[in-house]
Parts: sequence; structure tokens; C-alpha cells
Amino acid sequence: MRERPPKVIVTKIGLDGHDRGSRIIAAHLRDAGMEVVYTPPWQRIDSVVKLAIEEDADVIGISSLATDHLLVPKLMLALREAGAADVKVVLGGIVPAADEAKLLESGVAQVFHPGSTLEEIAEAVRTLATRAREELNT
Repeated sequence: MRERPPKVIVTKIGLDGHDRGSRIIAAHLRDAGMEVVYTPPWQRIDSVVKLAIEEDADVIGISSLATDHLLVPKLMLALREAGAADVKVVLGGIVPAADEAKLLESGVAQVFHPGSTLEEIAEAVRTLATRAREELNT
């Protein structure tokens, strides 16, 4: 039996409506053979957690071009409280260095900055999905 492809949710939380980058990432991950669940902007944290559990997601990709990345530690806490700490979270966008340290400390697996290539992102997401499944099965 063949293993299912990595399952990724690409979303935006908070009030940032700039979704061109997240749409490009979602299409690239899909074209790279991953199963992608794309949501429109303005998602609530509880909705993203519920979707991740319902969809059995391996990775959640958050896009932030404003300061909505500051909401991600609350997402990390909500995932842990919901028993979904195995779901890896990545974030891409405009993130100051001081904020990046806080995000990584909260449990974010990786932060991608402008200039990250689509191939780098896809490879990292694939690796994190594998890690999420390994952790779930141990």
C-alpha cells in the first residue's frame, strides 16, 4: 500500500487579506505532489485547529504580510490543547528577527522569509510532514 502524500493546510489567520503569496505556495505544494487544503484569508485560530484535526493535516502553513504572525503562538497553544501538537507549523512572510525567535520558541517549525525559493519551501514541508507522521506513530 502506498503512503498518502503529505497533507498541508495553507491559511491566513487574523485580518491580513494579502493572499497572493499563499495562493502561489498552495499551488506549488500541490504541483509538488502534496495534498493541499487552501483556506481564504481571515481565519480564526479555532477554525484552523478544527480543520487541521478534521483533515488529519501534517503541516499548517501560515502566511503573514502584516503583524498577524504575532497570533501564531496562540495557534501553537490551541493545537497543543486540542491534542494536535504533532501538526507542524511553518510561517512565511515579513517577520522581524525578534519576532522570529518568539515564534520558534512557541513551537513553530520554520519561518520562511522573502527570497525563500518554492523548492526550499516544498522540501522543508515534505520533511516536516514525514517528521510529524513519525512522531505520531511513536
